Parts: sequence; structure tokens; C-alpha cells
Amino acid sequence: MTTPPKRTSRRRLAGALLAAGLAASFGAAADSVALRHVRVIDGTGSAPRENSTILIEDERIAAVGPDAQVTLPEGARELDLSGRSVLPGLISNHSHLGMTDGTGAGPQNYNRGNIERQLRQFQRYGVTTVTSLGLNGPLFQRLRDEARAGIGVGADLFGADRGIGVPEGAPPMNVAPDQLYRPATVEEARAAVREMAARKPDLIKIWVDDFNHTLAYKMKPEIYTAVIDEAHAHGLRVAAHVYYLDDAKKLIAAGADILAHGVRDLPLDDELIEAIKARDAWYISTLDLDEAFYIFATQPEWTRTPFFRQALQPALAAQLDDPAWRRQTLADPKKLAIWEQGVKTNQANLKRLVEAGAKVGFGTDSGATPLRIPGFAEHRELQLAVDAGLTPLQAIALATGNAAALLGLDDRGVIAPGKRADLLVVAGDPSQTIADSEKIEAVWQQGREVSGPVVP
Repeated sequence: MTTPPKRTSRRRLAGALLAAGLAASFGAAADSVALRHVRVIDGTGSAPRENSTILIEDERIAAVGPDAQVTLPEGARELDLSGRSVLPGLISNHSHLGMTDGTGAGPQNYNRGNIERQLRQFQRYGVTTVTSLGLNGPLFQRLRDEARAGIGVGADLFGADRGIGVPEGAPPMNVAPDQLYRPATVEEARAAVREMAARKPDLIKIWVDDFNHTLAYKMKPEIYTAVIDEAHAHGLRVAAHVYYLDDAKKLIAAGADILAHGVRDLPLDDELIEAIKARDAWYISTLDLDEAFYIFATQPEWTRTPFFRQALQPALAAQLDDPAWRRQTLADPKKLAIWEQGVKTNQANLKRLVEAGAKVGFGTDSGATPLRIPGFAEHRELQLAVDAGLTPLQAIALATGNAAALLGLDDRGVIAPGKRADLLVVAGDPSQTIADSEKIEAVWQQGREVSGPVVP
């Protein structure tokens, strides 16, 4: 845990006002609050527990069990949530902050107001922990420190500092110089890792591939090998942006800890699956990534639902409603075929990895482009995982217990005594119908009800 920097009296006052505002809106964390008569989906993949009580004391879960077996302390506040399901707050292992605003992207968007807006949206949609996986400027350190100090805004925050890309190559993003390294030599790569290590990031991010043959250069093996070696020397794990099966094999062989996207050019083979398991590495599919390139232009029925529409900024809503934009998006049948096949290959690879018992986390690349919509993308990812052949409980486990484990966090991700009371309350039963995860009635974070229904 990093030490929060000294703040001015104005910052302390702002923090106090924020805390007071939350208390006024939703009530400060009571000594004891009991969520009664709920269906508990605990994030482990186990069967739901009906007619249960979750007892919250301060920021933590004090007890969970059948209604008749949980003894409430005197004066505990009871909430009758009959018919509702409670699951852990969702955790994103792969998002980005401050990259987009409306339909635009660029370094001008990397500012406190925009990032806090995105963190609030994640939280409102039940994503209570977010990993900003690279392209982070100096502001990130301050925001993360504030989150650790309990005065942060919105979802809790983890991240990968700037990250390391390729000169004239990946990532093809317009970012400020203090958001990304592009080393040309091994020593420059090692120096970049040392600089980031001094700022104590949670992970190191590298971009290796050429974005499916759209860029001139890939990262040289000697560069990513040096990054991985230097990061490990500083006790840091490395998450790699990948597309191709061959790159994934080479990265795992070089010691990469996390494949931050799914392989999309070919089916996974036994060699890679066994290597991932032997290396104890993690895999994040980001199924929503390729679908987001085209799906909104096809206007499926769910794009007209209030749950989706409320996630859109006005400029983005106008773009998605523009017939000319939709025609242009779908105009190139070759691109469309690549995107659609990428989703299918990614889904098949996810299913195979889960069946093989590999470690699989959860992420969407939300926030990297305007069409990867914070908060909404995570619910769409759950549905795509179920469409891939996972059960709803398996998909939920990826987004909760597994995602916490990927980050090395043992204080959240499951509903159990001693864990943070980061909870998502929904109508219906997402263990049977995964789309019920969208029926949000309340979001709890660290023992406080911080948000109500997305759709009033």
C-alpha cells in the first residue's frame, strides 16, 4: 500500500465534504446493518443460498447464513430484501481511465473531473473495483492514494502506471508523454520499469502485438523479455496486450504473468493451455472488446433499454443514433467479418480455458475507446461469457472471486465473514438468468449504500 501524499487543508476539507455528502445521501455505515431474506451468490461459483442474511458491521461482512441462524446485535438496522439477489461487487481487471470523453479520445481527457465521472459510473453499475491497466499519468497516483485513504470518489482503484509500448507501434493511442513509455533499447526498457517501480504500481503493462496487422511494428522479444525480468526483480507482475496465439506462447515462456486479452487469431492449443497452468499465469478474455467495434451499429434490442442508454454520454448517444455513423461502421464487410470471428474465437478459447482449470480473470478494456462503455461493458461481458458456454455462476465467479485473486486481494470478491462489504443488490436471479445482473437496486461499498437503482 502506498503512503498517501500530504494534502492541503482544501483537500482535507473536500474529503470531509465528500464523506458528509455520501452520509447525507445514503447514510454513513451503521454499526450493524442486516440484509435480510436474500439470495446469496457468493462469488465462489457455489450454488446460491436462499433465504439468507448478510450482516454488515462498519465496512465488513460480519456474518452470512440462513435467516434463522444469523443473530443480529441489538439495534441493528434490518433491510427486507425478499426476492433480491446479492452478489459481490464486480471487479474489472482490465479497464482504462481518462482516455475518452463523449465521442473523443486524447490526453485532454486525462483530468480529475473526467476520471472521477468514470469511477462514479463504474460504481453505479456495480463495478466496485477497477484496474486501470496502463496509460496512466501522474494524477493516477494521487487518485489511488485517495482511494486507499478512504476519500476517493467512485470505484476503488488499482493500476499499471504508464505501461510500455512500441516506437511507431502499439498502442495506437494519442496520449501525453507522461502516460506511456516507448523504449527502443533493452536498457531504456529496464529504466522505464525502474521508474515505474519507484511509484509502486500494482502491475506493469506491455503492448506487444501489431493490433491484427494494422501497425508497422511489434515489440521485439528482447524488449519484452527485459521488461519481464526487470519487473520481476522489483516484485512486480507483467500484464501483456496480445492478439496472436504465437505471441501468447512466447510471452508465457518469457515469464509474463497475465495475458491481458484473449487470443483471437486461432484456437488455443494444448501447448499454451498447459504452459499457462504450469506458469500459474492469468488470462483475461475481454470478449466485449471486438464486439464493441460493431454491435451498436446493428442496434440489437438491448441498445434501446434504459440500462444501456443511461450509460451513454449525450454525444455518444447521438452518434449511436446517427444512421450515417451506423452505415459507415458496417460498410466494410471484411472488417466486420474479422470482428465477428474474433468474438467467436475468443469465446471458444475462454470456454476451453475454464474447462481446463486455468486461472481466468475478468475485464473488458472499458474506457479505452468511446465504444467500450464503463460499467455497461462489464455486464455485457458477463452475457458474452454465458453465450460462450459458461454457466451464469461461472461467469459471475470470473468477475468477483477470480478477479480479486488476480489482483492478489483477499479482502473482497466473495461474500464471507471478514470481507469488505462491497455488494451488488439486484432483482431476479442472475445465477439462472445472467441478464438479471442489470436489474440493479443498490450498490454497497465498504459497508455503505453508495448508489441506488440504475433504472429508477
